[in-house]
Amino acid sequence: MDSLLEAIAERCAHSCAVVGIGVSNLPLIRFLRAHGAHVIARDRKTEDQLDGAILAELRDSGVGLRLGEGYLNDLNEEVIFRTPGMRPDLPAFRAAVERGSVLTSEMEWFLELTPATVIGITGSDGKTTTATLTYLFLEEERLRRGGGNVYVGGNIGEPLLPRVEKMKEADVAVAELSSFQLQTARVSPARAAITNLSPNHLDWHTDMDEYIAAKTNVFNHTGCKFLVTNAENEITASLAKTAPVPVVLFSSKGKPAGAWKSVYLRDGWIMLDNGIAARGVLRADAIRVRGRHNLENFMAAIALTDGLVSPASVEAVAKRFAGVAHRMETVRTVGGVTYCNSSIDSTPTRTAAALAAMNETGARPVVICGGYDKHISFAPLAEALGRYAKAVVLTGATADAIAEAIRACPAAAALPLRREADFRRAVEAARDLAQSGDTVLLSPACASFDAFRNFAERGDAFRAIVESFGE
Repeated sequence: MDSLLEAIAERCAHSCAVVGIGVSNLPLIRFLRAHGAHVIARDRKTEDQLDGAILAELRDSGVGLRLGEGYLNDLNEEVIFRTPGMRPDLPAFRAAVERGSVLTSEMEWFLELTPATVIGITGSDGKTTTATLTYLFLEEERLRRGGGNVYVGGNIGEPLLPRVEKMKEADVAVAELSSFQLQTARVSPARAAITNLSPNHLDWHTDMDEYIAAKTNVFNHTGCKFLVTNAENEITASLAKTAPVPVVLFSSKGKPAGAWKSVYLRDGWIMLDNGIAARGVLRADAIRVRGRHNLENFMAAIALTDGLVSPASVEAVAKRFAGVAHRMETVRTVGGVTYCNSSIDSTPTRTAAALAAMNETGARPVVICGGYDKHISFAPLAEALGRYAKAVVLTGATADAIAEAIRACPAAAALPLRREADFRRAVEAARDLAQSGDTVLLSPACASFDAFRNFAERGDAFRAIVESFGE
Protein backbone atom coordinates (compact mmCIF):
# COMPACT_ATOMS: atom_id res chain seq x y z
CA MET A 1 0.00 0.00 0.00
CA ASP A 2 2.86 2.39 0.84
CA SER A 3 4.34 1.88 -2.62
CA LEU A 4 0.95 2.66 -4.20
CA LEU A 5 0.64 5.90 -2.23
CA GLU A 6 4.20 6.81 -3.17
CA ALA A 7 3.42 6.20 -6.86
CA ILE A 8 0.30 8.37 -6.65
CA ALA A 9 2.19 11.13 -4.85
CA GLU A 10 4.97 11.05 -7.44
CA ARG A 11 2.51 11.42 -10.30
CA CYS A 12 0.58 14.18 -8.54
CA ALA A 13 3.75 16.21 -8.02
CA HIS A 14 3.26 17.50 -11.57
CA SER A 15 0.97 20.21 -12.88
CA CYS A 16 -2.16 18.65 -14.38
CA ALA A 17 -4.71 19.83 -16.91
CA VAL A 18 -8.14 18.19 -16.82
CA VAL A 19 -9.90 18.91 -20.11
CA GLY A 20 -13.66 18.78 -19.71
CA ILE A 21 -15.49 19.72 -16.50
CA GLY A 22 -18.17 17.07 -16.72
CA VAL A 23 -19.66 14.87 -14.03
CA SER A 24 -17.20 12.06 -14.81
CA ASN A 25 -14.16 14.35 -14.46
CA LEU A 26 -15.10 15.93 -11.12
CA PRO A 27 -14.01 12.84 -9.11
CA LEU A 28 -10.71 12.93 -11.03
CA ILE A 29 -10.16 16.59 -10.16
CA ARG A 30 -10.94 15.90 -6.50
CA PHE A 31 -8.53 12.96 -6.49
CA LEU A 32 -5.71 14.99 -8.01
CA ARG A 33 -6.20 17.89 -5.61
CA ALA A 34 -6.39 15.54 -2.61
CA HIS A 35 -2.93 14.30 -3.53
CA GLY A 36 -1.41 17.72 -3.96
CA ALA A 37 -1.51 18.18 -7.73
CA HIS A 38 -1.72 21.67 -9.16
CA VAL A 39 -4.82 21.38 -11.36
CA ILE A 40 -6.06 23.55 -14.21
CA ALA A 41 -9.60 22.59 -15.29
CA ARG A 42 -10.34 23.49 -18.91
CA ASP A 43 -13.74 23.54 -20.60
CA ARG A 44 -15.34 25.17 -23.64
CA LYS A 45 -18.27 26.23 -21.45
CA THR A 46 -18.21 29.73 -19.98
CA GLU A 47 -18.73 30.55 -16.31
CA ASP A 48 -22.39 31.28 -17.02
CA GLN A 49 -22.85 27.86 -18.63
CA LEU A 50 -21.27 25.87 -15.79
CA ASP A 51 -23.19 24.71 -12.75
CA GLY A 52 -22.68 27.31 -10.01
CA ALA A 53 -22.08 24.76 -7.26
CA ILE A 54 -19.41 23.00 -9.34
CA LEU A 55 -17.75 26.33 -10.15
CA ALA A 56 -17.67 27.29 -6.47
CA GLU A 57 -16.24 23.91 -5.46
CA LEU A 58 -13.44 24.16 -8.01
CA ARG A 59 -12.48 27.65 -6.92
CA ASP A 60 -12.66 26.81 -3.22
CA SER A 61 -10.34 23.83 -3.72
CA GLY A 62 -7.73 25.90 -5.53
CA VAL A 63 -8.34 24.62 -9.04
CA GLY A 64 -7.38 27.03 -11.82
CA LEU A 65 -9.91 27.59 -14.59
CA ARG A 66 -9.56 28.10 -18.34
CA LEU A 67 -13.03 28.54 -19.78
CA GLY A 68 -14.70 29.55 -23.04
CA GLU A 69 -13.49 29.42 -26.63
CA GLY A 70 -9.81 29.75 -25.71
CA TYR A 71 -9.88 26.95 -23.14
CA LEU A 72 -7.06 25.05 -24.90
CA ASN A 73 -4.79 28.08 -25.25
CA ASP A 74 -1.42 27.81 -23.45
CA LEU A 75 -1.89 24.11 -22.82
CA ASN A 76 1.46 23.54 -21.15
CA GLU A 77 0.71 21.49 -18.02
CA GLU A 78 3.04 18.54 -17.50
CA VAL A 79 0.20 15.99 -17.50
CA ILE A 80 -2.96 16.44 -19.58
CA PHE A 81 -6.07 14.35 -18.87
CA ARG A 82 -8.35 14.32 -21.89
CA THR A 83 -11.99 13.49 -21.43
CA PRO A 84 -12.64 10.25 -23.38
CA GLY A 85 -14.85 11.97 -25.95
CA MET A 86 -12.01 14.20 -27.19
CA ARG A 87 -9.70 12.85 -29.88
CA PRO A 88 -6.07 12.52 -28.79
CA ASP A 89 -4.85 13.96 -32.09
CA LEU A 90 -6.41 17.41 -31.67
CA PRO A 91 -3.84 20.04 -32.75
CA ALA A 92 -3.66 21.51 -29.23
CA PHE A 93 -2.91 18.08 -27.76
CA ARG A 94 -0.31 17.27 -30.40
CA ALA A 95 1.45 20.58 -29.85
CA ALA A 96 1.50 20.07 -26.08
CA VAL A 97 2.96 16.58 -26.43
CA GLU A 98 5.64 17.93 -28.76
CA ARG A 99 6.55 20.43 -26.03
CA GLY A 100 6.93 17.58 -23.53
CA SER A 101 3.51 17.17 -21.93
CA VAL A 102 2.14 13.68 -21.24
CA LEU A 103 -1.35 13.08 -22.66
CA THR A 104 -3.29 10.52 -20.63
CA SER A 105 -6.71 9.76 -19.13
CA GLU A 106 -8.31 8.72 -15.85
CA MET A 107 -8.62 5.12 -17.06
CA GLU A 108 -5.01 4.92 -18.23
CA TRP A 109 -3.75 6.04 -14.82
CA PHE A 110 -6.04 3.53 -13.12
CA LEU A 111 -4.81 0.61 -15.24
CA GLU A 112 -1.21 1.59 -14.53
CA LEU A 113 -1.61 2.11 -10.77
CA THR A 114 -4.13 -0.40 -9.41
CA PRO A 115 -2.87 -3.44 -7.49
CA ALA A 116 -6.25 -5.18 -8.05
CA THR A 117 -6.90 -7.73 -10.78
CA VAL A 118 -8.69 -5.87 -13.55
CA ILE A 119 -11.31 -7.50 -15.74
CA GLY A 120 -11.92 -5.29 -18.77
CA ILE A 121 -14.97 -5.58 -21.03
CA THR A 122 -15.44 -3.79 -24.33
CA GLY A 123 -17.39 -4.36 -27.54
CA SER A 124 -19.97 -2.69 -29.75
CA ASP A 125 -22.97 -4.20 -27.95
CA GLY A 126 -23.54 -5.96 -24.65
CA LYS A 127 -20.57 -4.63 -22.71
CA THR A 128 -22.61 -3.00 -19.94
CA THR A 129 -24.70 -6.12 -19.29
CA THR A 130 -21.59 -8.33 -19.44
CA ALA A 131 -19.73 -6.03 -17.03
CA THR A 132 -22.71 -5.97 -14.69
CA LEU A 133 -23.02 -9.77 -14.72
CA THR A 134 -19.27 -10.19 -14.16
CA TYR A 135 -19.46 -7.89 -11.15
CA LEU A 136 -22.57 -9.63 -9.78
CA PHE A 137 -20.99 -13.09 -10.14
CA LEU A 138 -17.90 -11.95 -8.25
CA GLU A 139 -19.86 -10.11 -5.55
CA GLU A 140 -22.14 -13.12 -5.02
CA GLU A 141 -19.09 -15.33 -4.61
CA ARG A 142 -17.56 -12.86 -2.15
CA LEU A 143 -20.73 -12.85 -0.05
CA ARG A 144 -20.83 -16.65 -0.06
CA ARG A 145 -17.16 -17.45 0.53
CA GLY A 146 -15.39 -14.24 1.50
CA GLY A 147 -12.32 -12.84 -0.22
CA GLY A 148 -11.26 -9.48 -1.59
CA ASN A 149 -13.55 -6.60 -2.47
CA VAL A 150 -15.12 -6.21 -5.90
CA TYR A 151 -15.33 -2.87 -7.71
CA VAL A 152 -17.09 -1.89 -10.92
CA GLY A 153 -16.69 1.28 -12.98
CA GLY A 154 -15.18 2.82 -16.07
CA ASN A 155 -17.80 3.47 -18.72
CA ILE A 156 -20.39 2.19 -16.23
CA GLY A 157 -21.04 3.72 -12.82
CA GLU A 158 -18.30 5.65 -11.03
CA PRO A 159 -14.72 6.33 -12.18
CA LEU A 160 -12.26 3.82 -10.77
CA LEU A 161 -9.15 5.95 -10.23
CA PRO A 162 -10.52 7.83 -7.19
CA ARG A 163 -11.00 4.46 -5.45
CA VAL A 164 -7.57 3.06 -6.30
CA GLU A 165 -6.09 3.81 -2.83
CA LYS A 166 -8.56 1.37 -1.24
CA MET A 167 -7.68 -1.48 -3.60
CA LYS A 168 -5.52 -4.44 -2.65
CA GLU A 169 -4.00 -7.32 -4.59
CA ALA A 170 -6.81 -9.63 -3.47
CA ASP A 171 -9.45 -7.31 -4.96
CA VAL A 172 -11.03 -7.40 -8.42
CA ALA A 173 -12.05 -4.35 -10.45
CA VAL A 174 -14.49 -4.81 -13.32
CA ALA A 175 -14.10 -2.08 -15.94
CA GLU A 176 -16.42 -1.42 -18.85
CA LEU A 177 -14.24 0.21 -21.50
CA SER A 178 -15.26 2.26 -24.52
CA SER A 179 -13.17 2.69 -27.66
CA PHE A 180 -12.62 6.30 -26.55
CA GLN A 181 -11.08 5.12 -23.27
CA LEU A 182 -8.98 2.46 -24.98
CA GLN A 183 -7.75 4.63 -27.85
CA THR A 184 -4.40 5.48 -26.23
CA ALA A 185 -4.20 2.82 -23.50
CA ARG A 186 -0.74 1.32 -22.95
CA VAL A 187 -1.67 -1.28 -20.31
CA SER A 188 -4.31 -3.99 -20.72
CA PRO A 189 -6.54 -5.61 -18.07
CA ALA A 190 -5.51 -9.02 -16.73
CA ARG A 191 -8.68 -10.59 -18.16
CA ALA A 192 -10.22 -9.01 -21.23
CA ALA A 193 -13.37 -9.47 -23.28
CA ILE A 194 -14.64 -8.13 -26.58
CA THR A 195 -18.31 -9.02 -26.73
CA ASN A 196 -18.66 -8.35 -30.48
CA LEU A 197 -17.67 -5.70 -33.04
CA SER A 198 -19.78 -3.92 -35.66
CA PRO A 199 -19.66 -0.43 -37.19
CA ASN A 200 -20.03 2.17 -34.42
CA HIS A 201 -18.85 5.67 -33.53
CA LEU A 202 -17.75 6.31 -37.10
CA ASP A 203 -18.63 9.97 -36.54
CA TRP A 204 -15.65 10.06 -34.13
CA HIS A 205 -13.21 7.43 -35.38
CA THR A 206 -11.55 8.09 -38.71
CA ASP A 207 -12.68 4.71 -40.01
CA MET A 208 -13.61 1.18 -38.98
CA ASP A 209 -9.95 0.13 -38.82
CA GLU A 210 -9.21 2.77 -36.19
CA TYR A 211 -12.28 1.73 -34.19
CA ILE A 212 -11.17 -1.94 -34.20
CA ALA A 213 -7.59 -0.98 -33.35
CA ALA A 214 -8.80 0.97 -30.31
CA LYS A 215 -10.78 -2.03 -29.10
CA THR A 216 -7.77 -4.37 -29.42
CA ASN A 217 -5.91 -2.30 -26.81
CA VAL A 218 -7.99 -4.22 -24.27
CA PHE A 219 -5.72 -7.24 -24.85
CA ASN A 220 -2.71 -6.14 -26.91
CA HIS A 221 -0.54 -4.68 -24.16
CA THR A 222 1.32 -5.64 -21.00
CA GLY A 223 -0.78 -7.29 -18.32
CA CYS A 224 -3.35 -9.28 -20.28
CA LYS A 225 -3.49 -13.00 -19.43
CA PHE A 226 -6.30 -14.04 -21.79
CA LEU A 227 -9.00 -12.72 -24.12
CA VAL A 228 -12.67 -13.77 -24.15
CA THR A 229 -14.47 -13.12 -27.42
CA ASN A 230 -17.33 -14.07 -29.70
CA ALA A 231 -16.85 -16.97 -32.11
CA GLU A 232 -19.98 -16.00 -34.08
CA ASN A 233 -18.90 -12.43 -34.83
CA GLU A 234 -16.81 -12.20 -37.99
CA ILE A 235 -14.50 -9.45 -36.74
CA THR A 236 -13.84 -10.85 -33.27
CA ALA A 237 -13.39 -14.37 -34.63
CA SER A 238 -10.72 -12.96 -36.93
CA LEU A 239 -9.00 -11.10 -34.08
CA ALA A 240 -8.96 -14.30 -32.03
CA LYS A 241 -6.76 -15.98 -34.65
CA THR A 242 -3.97 -13.40 -34.26
CA ALA A 243 -4.30 -12.40 -30.58
CA PRO A 244 -0.97 -12.50 -28.70
CA VAL A 245 -2.67 -14.06 -25.64
CA PRO A 246 -4.67 -17.27 -25.05
CA VAL A 247 -8.27 -16.97 -26.29
CA VAL A 248 -11.56 -18.21 -24.83
CA LEU A 249 -14.27 -18.34 -27.49
CA PHE A 250 -17.97 -18.31 -26.65
CA SER A 251 -20.82 -19.31 -28.96
CA SER A 252 -24.57 -19.64 -28.65
CA LYS A 253 -24.59 -21.94 -31.69
CA GLY A 254 -22.40 -24.83 -30.56
CA LYS A 255 -18.86 -25.65 -29.52
CA PRO A 256 -16.33 -23.40 -31.33
CA ALA A 257 -13.11 -24.88 -32.61
CA GLY A 258 -9.55 -23.68 -32.26
CA ALA A 259 -9.71 -22.02 -28.83
CA TRP A 260 -7.66 -22.46 -25.66
CA LYS A 261 -10.98 -22.72 -23.78
CA SER A 262 -14.59 -22.34 -24.88
CA VAL A 263 -18.07 -21.61 -23.55
CA TYR A 264 -21.04 -22.79 -25.55
CA LEU A 265 -24.61 -24.10 -25.48
CA ARG A 266 -25.29 -27.86 -25.42
CA ASP A 267 -28.53 -29.64 -24.56
CA GLY A 268 -29.89 -26.59 -22.77
CA TRP A 269 -26.74 -26.05 -20.70
CA ILE A 270 -24.05 -23.39 -20.88
CA MET A 271 -20.92 -25.52 -21.00
CA LEU A 272 -17.35 -24.54 -20.14
CA ASP A 273 -14.61 -26.55 -21.83
CA ASN A 274 -11.12 -26.04 -20.39
CA GLY A 275 -9.45 -28.02 -23.16
CA ILE A 276 -9.46 -31.23 -21.14
CA ALA A 277 -13.08 -31.70 -20.13
CA ALA A 278 -16.40 -29.87 -20.43
CA ARG A 279 -18.74 -29.17 -17.53
CA GLY A 280 -22.18 -27.63 -17.30
CA VAL A 281 -22.16 -24.26 -15.52
CA LEU A 282 -25.72 -22.99 -15.93
CA ARG A 283 -28.98 -24.14 -17.47
CA ALA A 284 -30.01 -21.64 -20.12
CA ASP A 285 -33.60 -21.64 -18.89
CA ALA A 286 -32.41 -20.28 -15.52
CA ILE A 287 -31.69 -16.93 -17.20
CA ARG A 288 -34.56 -14.48 -16.68
CA VAL A 289 -33.66 -11.93 -19.37
CA ARG A 290 -34.72 -12.72 -22.93
CA GLY A 291 -32.71 -13.01 -26.11
CA ARG A 292 -29.77 -14.80 -27.62
CA HIS A 293 -27.66 -11.69 -27.04
CA ASN A 294 -28.26 -11.98 -23.29
CA LEU A 295 -27.33 -15.67 -23.40
CA GLU A 296 -24.04 -14.57 -24.99
CA ASN A 297 -23.56 -11.90 -22.31
CA PHE A 298 -23.84 -14.63 -19.67
CA MET A 299 -21.35 -16.78 -21.60
CA ALA A 300 -18.81 -13.95 -21.73
CA ALA A 301 -19.17 -13.25 -18.01
CA ILE A 302 -18.86 -16.97 -17.19
CA ALA A 303 -15.65 -17.16 -19.24
CA LEU A 304 -14.22 -14.05 -17.60
CA THR A 305 -14.84 -15.36 -14.07
CA ASP A 306 -13.70 -18.95 -14.67
CA GLY A 307 -11.80 -20.09 -11.58
CA LEU A 308 -13.05 -17.14 -9.52
CA VAL A 309 -16.70 -18.06 -8.95
CA SER A 310 -18.74 -21.23 -8.42
CA PRO A 311 -21.70 -22.41 -10.53
CA ALA A 312 -23.89 -21.78 -7.47
CA SER A 313 -23.02 -18.06 -7.57
CA VAL A 314 -23.68 -17.89 -11.30
CA GLU A 315 -27.06 -19.58 -10.91
CA ALA A 316 -28.08 -17.32 -8.01
CA VAL A 317 -27.42 -14.23 -10.12
CA ALA A 318 -29.15 -15.68 -13.19
CA LYS A 319 -32.34 -16.36 -11.25
CA ARG A 320 -32.70 -12.78 -9.98
CA PHE A 321 -31.07 -10.67 -12.70
CA ALA A 322 -33.84 -8.85 -14.56
CA GLY A 323 -31.59 -6.75 -16.78
CA VAL A 324 -30.00 -3.32 -16.66
CA ALA A 325 -32.14 -0.19 -16.91
CA HIS A 326 -32.87 0.98 -20.48
CA ARG A 327 -32.13 -2.50 -21.86
CA MET A 328 -35.35 -4.29 -22.86
CA GLU A 329 -36.91 -2.77 -19.74
CA THR A 330 -40.67 -3.21 -19.41
CA VAL A 331 -42.11 0.14 -18.34
CA ARG A 332 -45.81 -0.70 -17.98
CA THR A 333 -48.84 -2.13 -19.74
CA VAL A 334 -51.63 0.36 -20.37
CA GLY A 335 -54.69 -0.08 -22.58
CA GLY A 336 -53.51 -3.61 -23.28
CA VAL A 337 -50.26 -2.29 -24.84
CA THR A 338 -46.89 -3.10 -23.23
CA TYR A 339 -44.21 -0.40 -23.44
CA CYS A 340 -40.57 -1.50 -23.51
CA ASN A 341 -37.61 0.85 -23.04
CA SER A 342 -34.43 -0.22 -24.82
CA SER A 343 -32.92 3.25 -25.19
CA ILE A 344 -29.41 1.75 -24.92
CA ASP A 345 -29.86 0.37 -28.46
CA SER A 346 -27.70 2.95 -30.22
CA THR A 347 -26.70 0.87 -33.26
CA PRO A 348 -28.62 -1.13 -35.88
CA THR A 349 -27.11 -4.37 -34.55
CA ARG A 350 -28.43 -3.68 -31.05
CA THR A 351 -31.91 -2.98 -32.39
CA ALA A 352 -31.77 -6.14 -34.50
CA ALA A 353 -30.85 -8.15 -31.38
CA ALA A 354 -33.68 -6.57 -29.38
CA LEU A 355 -36.18 -7.36 -32.13
CA ALA A 356 -34.95 -10.95 -32.41
CA ALA A 357 -35.26 -11.39 -28.65
CA MET A 358 -38.81 -10.05 -28.70
CA ASN A 359 -39.68 -12.30 -31.64
CA GLU A 360 -38.84 -15.35 -29.50
CA THR A 361 -42.23 -14.77 -27.84
CA GLY A 362 -43.95 -14.17 -31.20
CA ALA A 363 -44.27 -10.39 -30.69
CA ARG A 364 -44.06 -7.98 -33.64
CA PRO A 365 -43.67 -4.62 -31.93
CA VAL A 366 -44.30 -1.06 -33.01
CA VAL A 367 -40.75 0.29 -32.98
CA ILE A 368 -39.57 3.84 -32.32
CA CYS A 369 -36.26 4.52 -34.10
CA GLY A 370 -34.03 7.48 -34.85
CA GLY A 371 -31.60 9.88 -33.22
CA TYR A 372 -28.09 11.22 -33.63
CA ASP A 373 -26.23 10.27 -36.81
CA LYS A 374 -23.08 8.19 -36.21
CA HIS A 375 -22.67 7.62 -39.96
CA ILE A 376 -23.60 3.95 -39.84
CA SER A 377 -25.47 2.14 -42.60
CA PHE A 378 -29.16 1.56 -41.81
CA ALA A 379 -29.55 -1.27 -44.33
CA PRO A 380 -29.22 -3.96 -41.59
CA LEU A 381 -31.77 -2.08 -39.49
CA ALA A 382 -34.26 -2.05 -42.36
CA GLU A 383 -33.84 -5.81 -42.82
CA ALA A 384 -34.48 -6.45 -39.11
CA LEU A 385 -37.51 -4.14 -39.05
CA GLY A 386 -38.95 -5.85 -42.11
CA ARG A 387 -38.50 -9.24 -40.50
CA TYR A 388 -39.73 -8.49 -36.98
CA ALA A 389 -41.64 -5.17 -36.69
CA LYS A 390 -45.35 -4.45 -37.02
CA ALA A 391 -44.89 -0.72 -37.69
CA VAL A 392 -42.19 1.94 -37.29
CA VAL A 393 -42.20 5.49 -35.94
CA LEU A 394 -39.18 7.59 -36.89
CA THR A 395 -37.88 10.62 -35.04
CA GLY A 396 -34.64 12.55 -34.60
CA ALA A 397 -31.88 13.58 -36.98
CA THR A 398 -31.69 10.21 -38.75
CA ALA A 399 -35.41 9.83 -39.52
CA ASP A 400 -35.02 10.55 -43.23
CA ALA A 401 -32.00 8.25 -43.61
CA ILE A 402 -33.78 5.36 -41.91
CA ALA A 403 -36.93 5.96 -43.99
CA GLU A 404 -34.81 5.81 -47.13
CA ALA A 405 -33.24 2.51 -46.03
CA ILE A 406 -36.70 1.07 -45.30
CA ARG A 407 -38.05 2.10 -48.71
CA ALA A 408 -35.00 0.49 -50.37
CA CYS A 409 -35.47 -2.82 -48.51
CA PRO A 410 -38.00 -5.21 -50.15
CA ALA A 411 -38.68 -6.92 -46.82
CA ALA A 412 -39.50 -3.62 -45.10
CA ALA A 413 -40.97 -1.41 -47.81
CA ALA A 414 -44.59 -2.25 -46.90
CA LEU A 415 -44.21 -1.46 -43.18
CA PRO A 416 -46.60 1.20 -41.80
CA LEU A 417 -44.36 4.21 -41.23
CA ARG A 418 -44.84 7.46 -39.30
CA ARG A 419 -42.44 10.36 -38.84
CA GLU A 420 -42.61 12.75 -35.90
CA ALA A 421 -39.90 15.33 -35.19
CA ASP A 422 -40.94 15.72 -31.54
CA PHE A 423 -40.03 12.79 -29.28
CA ARG A 424 -43.25 12.91 -27.28
CA ARG A 425 -45.32 12.96 -30.45
CA ALA A 426 -43.32 9.94 -31.68
CA VAL A 427 -44.22 7.96 -28.55
CA GLU A 428 -47.86 9.01 -28.90
CA ALA A 429 -47.84 8.00 -32.57
CA ALA A 430 -46.54 4.55 -31.58
CA ARG A 431 -49.37 4.27 -29.04
CA ASP A 432 -51.87 5.15 -31.78
CA LEU A 433 -50.48 2.45 -34.09
CA ALA A 434 -50.54 -0.24 -31.41
CA GLN A 435 -53.53 -2.40 -30.54
CA SER A 436 -54.34 -4.31 -27.36
CA GLY A 437 -51.84 -7.15 -27.04
CA ASP A 438 -49.10 -5.27 -28.91
CA THR A 439 -45.76 -3.99 -27.65
CA VAL A 440 -44.28 -0.54 -28.28
CA LEU A 441 -40.50 -0.80 -28.29
CA LEU A 442 -38.15 2.16 -27.97
CA SER A 443 -35.07 0.84 -29.75
CA PRO A 444 -33.57 3.85 -31.56
CA ALA A 445 -30.61 2.22 -33.39
CA CYS A 446 -28.93 5.61 -32.97
CA ALA A 447 -27.21 7.64 -30.28
CA SER A 448 -29.22 10.24 -28.39
CA PHE A 449 -27.14 13.39 -28.74
CA ASP A 450 -29.40 15.16 -31.23
CA ALA A 451 -32.04 15.66 -28.52
CA PHE A 452 -30.76 14.24 -25.20
CA ARG A 453 -27.55 14.27 -23.18
CA ASN A 454 -27.34 10.48 -23.21
CA PHE A 455 -29.33 7.28 -23.72
CA ALA A 456 -30.43 7.25 -20.06
CA GLU A 457 -32.06 10.66 -20.35
CA ARG A 458 -33.82 9.48 -23.52
CA GLY A 459 -35.05 6.34 -21.76
CA ASP A 460 -36.21 8.36 -18.76
CA ALA A 461 -38.14 10.67 -21.09
CA PHE A 462 -39.82 7.66 -22.72
CA ARG A 463 -40.70 6.24 -19.32
CA ALA A 464 -42.19 9.55 -18.15
CA ILE A 465 -44.30 9.89 -21.30
CA VAL A 466 -45.62 6.34 -20.96
CA GLU A 467 -46.35 6.86 -17.26
CA SER A 468 -48.46 9.89 -18.22
CA PHE A 469 -50.77 7.81 -20.44
CA GLY A 470 -54.20 7.25 -18.91
CA GLU A 471 -55.84 3.83 -18.78
